[in-house]
Amino acid sequence: MTSTIDSVRKKGVTGPGLKPAGIIILQFIFIFLVEALEYEVTKVGRITGMALILCSIGGLYLGRAGTSLVNAVNPPIALLVATLFIMSLLGGAGLHVTKIGLDLVSSLAGVAPFLIFATLIGWGGHFARNTRTKAARNN
Repeated sequence: MTSTIDSVRKKGVTGPGLKPAGIIILQFIFIFLVEALEYEVTKVGRITGMALILCSIGGLYLGRAGTSLVNAVNPPIALLVATLFIMSLLGGAGLHVTKIGLDLVSSLAGVAPFLIFATLIGWGGHFARNTRTKAARNN
């Protein structure tokens, strides 16, 4: 049993990486779970922001070649959708537009600096990969 666990640890993740749909689902689920846990304890802020940054870095690391655009675009959209789900389901706002709107603005305000930084990481990784790919094609 121990030798099996050790052999799995040594191999790690093999293969080409995640497809765009895998990156989208993984980032959404991770952001949703972290944001839901943080929302139950306090207001949304630093922990969800760190999850956004981890999603951007993780998408660059785990994604296949050609998935960097999806990685750059998805975290803000996943955060918005996760926030709307959490506000309407866990927040007690129901489907009252004014209550959801107010909670949405205050939640996004707490995450804004991290969201900007995560977006810069995602787009920077996308442009760096495209530049590297074009340079490799020209040589």
